[in-house]
Amino acid sequence: MSRTDGAAGARARDGAGARPTLEAVAERAGVGRGTVSRVINGSPRVSERAKAAVEQAIAELGYVPNRAARALVTSRTDSIAVVVPETETRLFSEPYFSEIIRGAVAELSDADKQALLILVRTERERTRLADYLAAQRVDGVLLVSVHGHDPLPGMLERLGLPTVLGGRRNDAETFSYVHADNVGGARAAVRHLAGRGRRVIATITGDLDQEGARARLDGWRAALAEAGLDADDSLVGVADFSERQGEAAMRELLARRPELDAVFVASDVMAAAAIRVLRAEGLRVPEDVAVVGFDDSFIARHTEPPLTSVRQPTEEMGRAMARILLSQLTDPERVHEQVVLGTELVVRGSA
Repeated sequence: MSRTDGAAGARARDGAGARPTLEAVAERAGVGRGTVSRVINGSPRVSERAKAAVEQAIAELGYVPNRAARALVTSRTDSIAVVVPETETRLFSEPYFSEIIRGAVAELSDADKQALLILVRTERERTRLADYLAAQRVDGVLLVSVHGHDPLPGMLERLGLPTVLGGRRNDAETFSYVHADNVGGARAAVRHLAGRGRRVIATITGDLDQEGARARLDGWRAALAEAGLDADDSLVGVADFSERQGEAAMRELLARRPELDAVFVASDVMAAAAIRVLRAEGLRVPEDVAVVGFDDSFIARHTEPPLTSVRQPTEEMGRAMARILLSQLTDPERVHEQVVLGTELVVRGSA
């Protein structure tokens, strides 16, 4: 009987059209059930000859490992929680989140891992997440947004779950993390404005509870100091990355410092809002007030004029977060990684 006939016979014994079983693979390969299980779960305790026979049998029978059964053997679920501690409004209004999630999910998919997107906005949802994670329903966590006051990182630390952060809480961060060079990006933006003769350069910040927003403010201050320009607090409009607060901060800056001739804004969403306010006040962009944003999202290409912006590799940040987490799952003793990705100023019509 040919090998093809044997495969058909195995399927017939399991029932016509039935899903191939682990036992059928073992019979087809001429090995024990335990050997098949070890091959599927990547155990090194299998000879090359047995491994080749099992892999060939899997291919011929079209066997697909049962995730639930595999989890019992490996204590792995092959699922990763992608946790976003933000509101739906912010999640869907800021391109940053969709891009970083897209990168993370793509990398996890390439590794045959399932991503579970979880929003956490309230104490009740945080408690529910803690119960879910404590039940070992995921192998690890990607925390996409980090706030200084948020108890989520501490909770994850207590649970002992492998975790990678998008951003960090401070310079002494204990988790692995990935973020962009926020200070360097802000400095490049302000240097660009100063280099084109702007002398009263304001800024609109993001949520200062986030280290990335504080770093962009630090970069603004550093670049102004280098240029010998005023970095007075009256030139700082505090916002939270939202469109609404971006508009409000721009109005307040104009009321306090009507002579300002440039503004560095901590996100493209807020920069677009600032441009609308400036034009409503009869000011021309960039002739009267130059504007630079941060992210270089699709928004930057659709403002009028198109927005000069600091490009951060957001999708690659998501991919890097996922790669680090996958490495930690493979080697739990691996030293935590702290990755800072470079930024680039993209010059367009607004500056």
